[in-house]
Amino acid sequence: MNFNEFKRKIYQKFDLNLDGYKEKQLKRRIDTLMQGLNFTDYGDYLQALQKDEKQLLRFLDKVTINVSEFFRNPEIFKILEDDIFPKLLANKQRLKIWSAACSNGCEPYSVAIILEDLNPRISHRIEATDIDRKILAAAKAGVYNSRFVKNVTPERLRKYFLKDNDQYTICENIRNKVSFKYHDLLLDSYGTGYDLIICRNVTIYFTSESQDMIYTKFYQSLAPGGILFIGATENMLRYREFGFTKISPWFYQK
Repeated sequence: MNFNEFKRKIYQKFDLNLDGYKEKQLKRRIDTLMQGLNFTDYGDYLQALQKDEKQLLRFLDKVTINVSEFFRNPEIFKILEDDIFPKLLANKQRLKIWSAACSNGCEPYSVAIILEDLNPRISHRIEATDIDRKILAAAKAGVYNSRFVKNVTPERLRKYFLKDNDQYTICENIRNKVSFKYHDLLLDSYGTGYDLIICRNVTIYFTSESQDMIYTKFYQSLAPGGILFIGATENMLRYREFGFTKISPWFYQK
């Protein structure tokens, strides 16, 4: 079985569209995973994925690139806290926020912490989605080791986490502010009326065609004046074509 046939079978059997990913990077990740498991044929590997749920979960984890930590790129989250949120809150008391491809939950929980510090009396709507059901379960549990919280200030660690040896559990108050659900950016429909959409360090793995589709849908999903927050490794060069105004590095307004 060749690689293109393997991708088609993955789509048919697991409803995962791999055609939207950059093929060279995707194939390298999958080939590396197969070699580590002593598979040399895509057909044999496909059969293993169908029979063994653990193998399938490892495959999904490798393909979907689950890398995240609290306040990743702290200087950028500082812009979010000191500039972006005050602008949004000046026009609307309660915000609707989407953390797309949220991975292990560090990102939406970081947002919830910031908003709690800004105004603890307001309950905002924070939706977090990902394509990996295993990582979504971990996000809901909200338990992290020390490397994930290295950018959290000591004050916030004391205020919003319960520490047990090297484990940090996000407090129930913050955990309850985020709702998690499955979503595929390439296949599923998008919600609407968001004041802020966060999708960081994700689209770099997609083809340019898929990136265009995603940015177009993000624009349609934002409320008037809503803001798209992208990753430090990304740059939306053609933002004007999608209808955005660049208000700051990594922040684009509808």
